[in-house]
Amino acid sequence: MTELFIPSPSQGVWEVLGFPVRAYAICIIIGIVLAWVMGSRRWAGRGGRAETLETAVLVAVPLGIVGARIYHVITDAQLYFGPGRDPVRALYIWEGGLGIYGAVAAGALGIWLVARRRGASFMAIADALAPGLVLAQAVGRIGNYFNQELFGRPTTLPWGLEIDAVNRPDGYEQFATFHPTFLYELLWNVGVCLLLIWAGRRFSLGRGKTFALYVVLYALGRFWIEALRIDPANVFGGVRLNNWTTLAILLAGLVWFVWLLRFRPGLETSVEPGAPAPEEEGDERVAARALEPQAAAGSPSTPATDGAEDGSGAADEADPQSPPREADHDGATGRD
Repeated sequence: MTELFIPSPSQGVWEVLGFPVRAYAICIIIGIVLAWVMGSRRWAGRGGRAETLETAVLVAVPLGIVGARIYHVITDAQLYFGPGRDPVRALYIWEGGLGIYGAVAAGALGIWLVARRRGASFMAIADALAPGLVLAQAVGRIGNYFNQELFGRPTTLPWGLEIDAVNRPDGYEQFATFHPTFLYELLWNVGVCLLLIWAGRRFSLGRGKTFALYVVLYALGRFWIEALRIDPANVFGGVRLNNWTTLAILLAGLVWFVWLLRFRPGLETSVEPGAPAPEEEGDERVAARALEPQAAAGSPSTPATDGAEDGSGAADEADPQSPPREADHDGATGRD
């Protein structure tokens, strides 16, 4: 019986008009665009201004890439410093090596600066970007596949990943197929993206709760996936450094999420100055009923109230002299 496995790409770099085009870079760019598009639609659904989100992304992306590289170089310093190593290669970002925790931290700093300058809600922007961010991470893992990196322990499972001998770590030269941890994380991240969208709509997760849930779910998946990896890494107490970091982030994210649920329920009443207050799907139906024929026939109608169900405590004043307000069908949910 022929052994089943996932073959690795024969190459991850192509020459186009004399310039190298790297699959890793293409995956990162595609991921950034997806996160931008999804985040923009979700931000617009909350009533935010497009230019605020665009500025935040344009600032966060370069800072995130720098932060991701710095985190990687710090946590895997043995790859770039010491006997026989070339420190200049720490700048070769196209060869792979980006730490998501550094990317999120530095990118969040950029978004916070933009939000503060424009008077927008930093947490609302983070909530809008969270599903697209984890989807971008899923796409980025395809770049690891092309680079034949970040795979797991040897396995003979049918979905084992074939790795060329030149890319196998020391001590594993005799094995041909390994756990495709890039694929495990890709699938996990896609699932997290879908869950964030659903939970955000179902439970009105505003005021940072969608982003906090992203932190918890991503760290939960990363913890067990990281434990499968065999690429060189610093180890403390028999546990990889990235797993210690992931565990700390998981616990901190869980505490933060529970705190937000307890003390910051519902959605923001406004995500930036002058922006309309968000509406939930239930409020949309109330407003839609106000536009039905019986309202035109003279039956009394009352405008829908914002925040009545989301716990924000904000409500519109009912003015019997004013016409019913049209429903914003994007509402607070954002259509992704």
